[in-house]
Amino acid sequence: MHPRARIHADPALQLDQIDCLPDALVLLILNKLEDVRSLGRCSAVSKRFNELVPLVHDVYVKIDRVVTADGDADDAFNLSSPKARHIFSHFIKLMLFTIVKPFHSMRNPSGTGRPVFPQLAQHSPVQVLKNFSHVRNLRVELPSGDVGTEAGVFLKWRAMYGSTLQNCVILGGTLVDRKTVAVGHDPSTEDSGSMPESFYTNGGLKLRVVWTISTLIAASTRHYLLQSIIKDHPTLRSLVLTDADGQGTISMGMEQLKEFRENQLPASACSNRTQVPACSMKLKYAAYLELPDGLAMQGATLVVIKPSADGTSGGHSSRKETEAFVSDAFDGPFKFAAKALMKRRTYLLEMNGF
Repeated sequence: MHPRARIHADPALQLDQIDCLPDALVLLILNKLEDVRSLGRCSAVSKRFNELVPLVHDVYVKIDRVVTADGDADDAFNLSSPKARHIFSHFIKLMLFTIVKPFHSMRNPSGTGRPVFPQLAQHSPVQVLKNFSHVRNLRVELPSGDVGTEAGVFLKWRAMYGSTLQNCVILGGTLVDRKTVAVGHDPSTEDSGSMPESFYTNGGLKLRVVWTISTLIAASTRHYLLQSIIKDHPTLRSLVLTDADGQGTISMGMEQLKEFRENQLPASACSNRTQVPACSMKLKYAAYLELPDGLAMQGATLVVIKPSADGTSGGHSSRKETEAFVSDAFDGPFKFAAKALMKRRTYLLEMNGF
């Protein structure tokens, strides 16, 4: 039997090995963690962690759910509900409320100090991020997409902003399994890229216009709501605002953030978003498009949007830059769809700023 003294652990072995790690290595580990909630838990572990967490460079903020002040889910402002989808006259109002909810504690721009939407609970990524002083790469995820669509309709969009819109691309259609396509459908009977006459008469073109307008409203509203975050974090190098549905994404790189800070945001008639500049749009369409992984799209549509040459813009991208933006906007089979549609015939549209 060992002497009693040997039963006790050697005090030298009780040293916390994490304390031996240099701060730079601990910060590297915390940067890999990214999630703001997990980082918050880490800050409670020790005084050292509490001092290091605010220095993290990469931060991910996920907004899971938004509730009203009385604790009930605000379904009335959900554009994905069947009722809201069919009330076009209230479209813009509903759109703004749906997007603004996650940022409800933003202060009224009139300077009154009151929340923009006082009926909503007081939580926002703006407040959470105030605890971080060295953020370089920020990703914010909203709980759902902003643009309501009919059942079965697939819609994705991506926009790049500086002080105003620089590029935007929309991909939409009805996503189906190729096995479910009606028997007798022969893709070889499709034309070389021209839109069928029925596209103009059955509301197909009108629907694409609605997609485009609603997407631009959603993007400009998200852009407006990023002002406080960008202002509070001069160290930002990249900023991505997306949603859990993967429907829409706004991205800003170093050049866009610099241009955002140096130029005044164009005012809009609506106080809750930035102005959408006059735009030129290239619409490409395929009645049926086969995709990888056994998928297909019916009524596949690609809309590429750029500020017009005479519109207010923070710098116009070249054709090659725009094509690269469209090519990299989506992943997987949707990347294939965008590239395939880029080869189709182009239909030009013009839109005034609003």
